[in-house]
Amino acid sequence: MPIKKPDTVADYISMFPKETQEILQNIRATIKDAVPGTEEAISYGIPVFNLHGHYLIYYAGYKKHVSIYPAPREDESFKTILAKYKGGKGTVQFPLNEPIPYSLIARITKYRAKTIGKKAKKSTKKITH
Repeated sequence: MPIKKPDTVADYISMFPKETQEILQNIRATIKDAVPGTEEAISYGIPVFNLHGHYLIYYAGYKKHVSIYPAPREDESFKTILAKYKGGKGTVQFPLNEPIPYSLIARITKYRAKTIGKKAKKSTKKITH
């Protein structure tokens, strides 16, 4: 994990070895392609994509893996595939010495966007008397 807190996503990615930089750039592009109209930022010292004022997905690089947060480990459609990856309740770690499953990252991102869309609709409902 980088020691210096980055100011931009480009700064964050540049702190890693070239091979990891390529993977992080690919994750970044995968997320952008999966859900157009997101906004990038640095939050908690790592890259995040925001959608409709809510965080969509974080990603981070480490010495031996890359991670995305949150991971829908409790959702039935993801349980089996995510079980083969390390990570906490809401995270998933992809080892750098194995192929990165970009299509899975896109699928998780789209799932998160649907979840956020439902939250946004609930918060904009008008209250009538």
